[in-house]
Amino acid sequence: MMMEQSVSSTKLEQLRNRINDENYLHSAIQRIAMVLSNELMEMSQGEAYNERQRKRRR
Repeated sequence: MMMEQSVSSTKLEQLRNRINDENYLHSAIQRIAMVLSNELMEMSQGEAYNERQRKRRR
């Protein structure tokens, strides 16, 4: 149990240090924006595909 606490404390301290690093935060925000943009693009492409199918059926 002690070992788990020291490992989690060490990891928590590493995460705190990363959050305070401006370059890390900038990179993390860029990654989040890229993932969200890709998901939005996939959603919009899926809707366009479904629209084309609906129009053909009529």
